[in-house]
Amino acid sequence: MPSNGTCRYEATDADSCLRLSGAWRLSALGSIDESLRSCLPRSGIGGLVVDGSALDEIDTAGALALWHRLKACGADPQRVELAGFGDAQRATLELVRSRLDEVIGPGAVGEIVLGAPPVAPVRELGRGTASLWQLVRGNVEWLGRIVVALAQALVDPRRLRPRELFAQLAQVCVDAIPVVALVTFLIGLVVAYLLGLQAAQYGANIFVVDGVALGLTREFSPLIVAVILAGRSGSAFAAQLGTMRITEEIDAIRTLGLSVEQVLIVPRVLALVVAMPLLVFVGDVVGLLGAMAIADHMLDIGPGPFLERLRYALVPRHLVIGLVKAPVFAFAVALIGCRMGMTVNRDARSIGRNTTSTVVQAIVLVIVIDALFAVLLQSLGL
Repeated sequence: MPSNGTCRYEATDADSCLRLSGAWRLSALGSIDESLRSCLPRSGIGGLVVDGSALDEIDTAGALALWHRLKACGADPQRVELAGFGDAQRATLELVRSRLDEVIGPGAVGEIVLGAPPVAPVRELGRGTASLWQLVRGNVEWLGRIVVALAQALVDPRRLRPRELFAQLAQVCVDAIPVVALVTFLIGLVVAYLLGLQAAQYGANIFVVDGVALGLTREFSPLIVAVILAGRSGSAFAAQLGTMRITEEIDAIRTLGLSVEQVLIVPRVLALVVAMPLLVFVGDVVGLLGAMAIADHMLDIGPGPFLERLRYALVPRHLVIGLVKAPVFAFAVALIGCRMGMTVNRDARSIGRNTTSTVVQAIVLVIVIDALFAVLLQSLGL
């Protein structure tokens, strides 16, 4: 097996020579760069001949390490003379030299050792930033596509597919009522219990109704229902559309001359946008019932006094604000779910990855939108 790549630098009055030996491969890139740094002067390299008579092999990573280090030491890679190389080795070196500015940029110097501690965090930050940009760009692109498809359906209602729309409504709305009711009932119960622990210390038990009514209808119910739908319906959209993409059902729809957006996307988006306010209203009612149950047991506030206080405490605008948030949250969840399903790669692992990503993205986006609502409503005095 050839030894790892090494080099020897010989300087004369007329010219300088860098003699390469061993195997200059990606697996030995760290030791190759260390050898180059130890034998080359830091600067002042003029005319240079690189001799490859003792070279066993070289790949593009080794060639890049060579040219990059020479450039960092002040040599002009385009003027370096090559001697003693085989045809394949010379071709590799010439190829990397011709594309050097594209790889590291004109005038760039620095470290290229794979895994070098100063570079790795920067590289990962760059990759993460690029991935985030691609994610945002893809979501904005799909936002435009869905808006256009909805506008076309609005202009020409014959494009709507009622059977698919009602089938999706049954799945995302009717089937979701039990889990929404259970979770919001428990949330209302817990919020009233925690508020009651504090209010009881000051004899202000009745004001628990005010806190529950405001918090549940304006914030908790829309957020909780959105999170439930993100995990339930958003992931289902991604999995369903991803499976259809892998089984080439989507290709078949296009082959029939039908619009994929009108057949698959618009019914799902409309169903979720219609279902969300209804589910939020159910969550409001059931959550208040949960609060009423714990208030009767813990705070000695019976159903009659609770409802009487609720009539004054629940300002209609708080209920309306919660219901206005609902379709916006629903559109965000449907957008993410449909986009991730339609961009699944043609393998089973991609379905799982995109389905998981759908839930995470949808929840984060819902929270961001809710924060924007809070800032906007505060500026409007609502």
